[in-house]
Amino acid sequence: MTKAEKRSLVESKVDRQNILNNSFALAEIEKATGINGIPFENKFVLLKEQVAKFLEIDTRTIENYLQDYKEELYSNGYVVLRGKALVSLKKQLSEMDAPEIDFGSIKKISQLGIFDFRAFLNLAMLVTESERAKLLRQLILDIVIDTINFRAGGGTKYINQRDEDFIHSSFQEGSYRKEFTNALKDCVSAGNFKYPNYTNKIYVSIFKEKAAEYRKILSLATKENLRDTLYSEILDLIASYECGFAAKLREESNAKRRCLTPAEADALFSDFESQPHWKPLIDNARRKMASRDLVFRDALHLQLEEYITPLGREEFERFLGEKSMELAERLKETSDVMKRLKERS
Repeated sequence: MTKAEKRSLVESKVDRQNILNNSFALAEIEKATGINGIPFENKFVLLKEQVAKFLEIDTRTIENYLQDYKEELYSNGYVVLRGKALVSLKKQLSEMDAPEIDFGSIKKISQLGIFDFRAFLNLAMLVTESERAKLLRQLILDIVIDTINFRAGGGTKYINQRDEDFIHSSFQEGSYRKEFTNALKDCVSAGNFKYPNYTNKIYVSIFKEKAAEYRKILSLATKENLRDTLYSEILDLIASYECGFAAKLREESNAKRRCLTPAEADALFSDFESQPHWKPLIDNARRKMASRDLVFRDALHLQLEEYITPLGREEFERFLGEKSMELAERLKETSDVMKRLKERS
């Protein structure tokens, strides 16, 4: 059972919104459900009566959900038609053969609520009184997982590399990493433990996890490079930490005209990470890492759970869209070249 299944869609607005914002999965779900709606304004829509019939509930139940989850359902495609739009839909309905709809009563009304496919799915993920809604939720979860894996080429561990900014961020971070390790070598009087120690301090400062904890969450093998799995924004922030702290180490070491003791270097880092300018950058990095990993990798960072927010549609396009697929192919073709360049840098 996946983490997504453990978190009930009925209970989790974030999970519902992530599904509704994933246009690639929505297209597959629409195919699988085979729901016949009313063609209207270049899409298919459903009336309450049609939704009630499909979910095997009464319209009063739907009205209750529309009242209790008004903001969510309206923001995801439920709309009340009036005026010319309603006249246009009435004309469309008069030409249809749909026995579950009372056309006589519709002719008399001055407004009418309709569900597009997103709004219909949103409601189906909320309704607890319907066995069909429960089965549909399971189908939705299965399709979402399959779609992400398929579009990511069979696995999502390195889905971060499908972002066009990854290559630049990766090389840039490698350069600043060398500045950081050289500063530790020249300015801190400690053994080789200082390198993983201060690397972990950066990780904990940014995403509240040591390297070992992060590796466990993503199930990384010993030989897999942790930084190869990081999103470009995280790499950029790590590079900023490494560059900035390296400068602080050299400045303090030069002022004292000697290497710093571990205690002095620790105090310097504590002061460095507490600077207020880091907060918005760290908060943004935590939101992106926690939210993306949950959706794309089914990886839950418990330390960052409070930062989880729904991904926007542009995020799905960024990592699953055609442009990202082209980038993945280019990365595959040039992977050997990248490795050689990294070894030389």
